[in-house]
Amino acid sequence: MPEVHRKLQPIPFTDISFQDDFWSPRIKVNRDVTIPHIYDQCQATGRISAFTLDFQRSLPAPIVLIFGDSDIAKWVEAASFSLADFPDENLQAKVDDVIEKIIHAQQPDGYLNTHFIKGDPAMRWKNLRDWHEMYCAGHLIEAAVAHFHATGSHVMLDALTRYADHIDATFGPEPGKRPGYCGHPEIELALVKLYHATNNPRYLQMATYMVEERGAQPHYYDWEARQRGDDPAKYWAKTYDYCQAHLPVREQTKVVGHAVRAMYLLSAVADLAHEKNDLSLLVTCQRLWENLVSKRMYLTGAIGPSAHNEGFTQDYDLPDETAYAETCATIGVMMWNHRLLQFNGESKYADVIERALYNGFLSSISLTGDQFFYENPLASFGENRRQTWFDCPCCPPNIARTFASLGQYFYSSNADGVWVHQFAQGTAHFDLGGVPIQLRQQTDYPWNGNVRIEIGVDRVTEFGVHIRVPGWCRQWSVKINNLQLDIQPDANGYLVINRDWSPGDCIFYAMEMPIELTWANPAVRALQGRVAFQRGPLVYCLEAADHQDIPLETIALDGRSLTPDVFEAVHEPNLLGGLTIIQGYALALAQEDGADRLYQNAIPKGKKIKITALPYYAWANRNPGAMRVWLPVY
Repeated sequence: MPEVHRKLQPIPFTDISFQDDFWSPRIKVNRDVTIPHIYDQCQATGRISAFTLDFQRSLPAPIVLIFGDSDIAKWVEAASFSLADFPDENLQAKVDDVIEKIIHAQQPDGYLNTHFIKGDPAMRWKNLRDWHEMYCAGHLIEAAVAHFHATGSHVMLDALTRYADHIDATFGPEPGKRPGYCGHPEIELALVKLYHATNNPRYLQMATYMVEERGAQPHYYDWEARQRGDDPAKYWAKTYDYCQAHLPVREQTKVVGHAVRAMYLLSAVADLAHEKNDLSLLVTCQRLWENLVSKRMYLTGAIGPSAHNEGFTQDYDLPDETAYAETCATIGVMMWNHRLLQFNGESKYADVIERALYNGFLSSISLTGDQFFYENPLASFGENRRQTWFDCPCCPPNIARTFASLGQYFYSSNADGVWVHQFAQGTAHFDLGGVPIQLRQQTDYPWNGNVRIEIGVDRVTEFGVHIRVPGWCRQWSVKINNLQLDIQPDANGYLVINRDWSPGDCIFYAMEMPIELTWANPAVRALQGRVAFQRGPLVYCLEAADHQDIPLETIALDGRSLTPDVFEAVHEPNLLGGLTIIQGYALALAQEDGADRLYQNAIPKGKKIKITALPYYAWANRNPGAMRVWLPVY
């Protein structure tokens, strides 16, 4: 069997520090504002006090209350990640208090879900399809592993190990167990983390079973429904596509159903491809990845056009105004591609991470750090505003844990060298064969493509530095010290420099970053005849705040002179924390005679106007108003 284990290992976020003007302030806002804000909201909505088991709940309960434990679990994970980098006595005290409450709620048999302990105990494990019990368990396990790595304490890890043991005693292929698995994948990837934290192979086998059993016939969800007196034919979602249980994983050919569930499941599939050295699972990931990025992904890296199923519909269905594009799904895209990137270091996966990170993810939170988008459309008439909280608040703590562990996406290493996947000013520390090495980037990325990488070694050391050439980059140059290199990317899309590195050696990497015009595949019917601006990793949009007297829906680009060089990139250091905007001219369309008619028998006239486009992530941070990414060409 071919060797399919991952060849790279991500450099832990605790060994990465940011010293830039782009990510460093956002990480600080996450620490100072976002994590405390989420804690306060979890307090106010009873998510923390639920673990005291002192509550009453009417039945049937809203689904958001049934899986409320997962929200506080993600907060514990985010807080633990933050503590690993930035010790804080006040935050540590809050984490300790929450963990004490969580452990207090655990039952003698190890079970730990507040709703089914106190709110509806008769229905424990009766509806895996819909009720998120294992999903909550997965997030609690992830929180326990994060807390263990951050503090060295076993207290939460031991409690969640007992819960995993309870689940293992209840579900599985062995006689006397139920062949069940969760309708919302999450526990599978969590169990892989638990396996590494405890070195207990039983948890890896649990994860393997839950992935392998998914979609098997006779279908567990059919049996389970009949056991509780329901008709499986009356399942509200109509099809098990919704929860990726319509077919065994290896037989799936398209990414379908609920977008977050799909990404969490495929993250676990990628983990197991590595852990089990299973080529068929890796091929499954590669097949589904091709379907996603070639037919089902937004320009911003977001996924899932439909609010009906919070997910996918059909190939090329990517409407901009009604895009659901859930924040958690974009985070899931990053998680899955991060795992795939480690197999062979293929730049296409790092490209997707970058697209999602700078656009679909970063748009989800306000610059102040206390307001959030659940949905991230690519056009708005002004009705979309970030919220301080949601009835279903899965996204805010997911955003917080992503920021708190952001460095993991930037570098990888193995015995032969280091891979630079993403660009930001800061420092990475790692060892090669016991030799400590430091890489220090100096750059104003994403505003320009110049990156200086200083090699920090104490003595001459031989290794390779692999630097990604982004998919958007057409021209680049590389120098080492004062020597210009004639170098091309390898088959994986990285510039590979193998040499004996001396203390003080520097790589000077310059990526040209022109304005680009982007058209969608003609099969994307909603975007035919429209174009979008991109520059470097950033997608741009027009916002009403910059076009006060002109409705955005009347603005069109002039097709007679439409080339990138008629637009100009201008850096505005005082605008929304500092950003580079795109300026140029377009047409404001109007009726030929100015009359307010719905239809006319003449081509609308166009008045030349100046337009300003700003990075998509920065929209909705000023006055409420319209926004558009895709503009018609007239």
